[in-house]
Amino acid sequence: MSTGPGLDSLVDQTISVITNDGRNIVGVLKGYDQATNIILDESHERVYSTKEGVQQLVLGLYIIRGDNISVVGELDEELDSNLDLSKLRAHPLKPKMLLMAYLRRGLDAVSPLGK
Repeated sequence: MSTGPGLDSLVDQTISVITNDGRNIVGVLKGYDQATNIILDESHERVYSTKEGVQQLVLGLYIIRGDNISVVGELDEELDSNLDLSKLRAHPLKPKMLLMAYLRRGLDAVSPLGK
């Protein structure tokens, strides 16, 4: 494990990964390689909805290809444990390409639901 920028300090820490297709996967970073493929343990996907609370789909040991990763961030476990995800409502994340177009055009130019 030699070249993942800044990932050394996150090994064995709980992280949140946003993928290019808009998925939010949370788990413990166990390793990564030179292509920034990452291995998560005790992972789950958080699925957001405007109608019901956040669903958490258990994934367990999970590998995410580096070319499918948009954002990796450390998760504040204390803050996260105080969140009531059943009451949280949010629009699902858009895939990376749609999100980039959304940002380029300006926040008012594109509806958050693609309407």
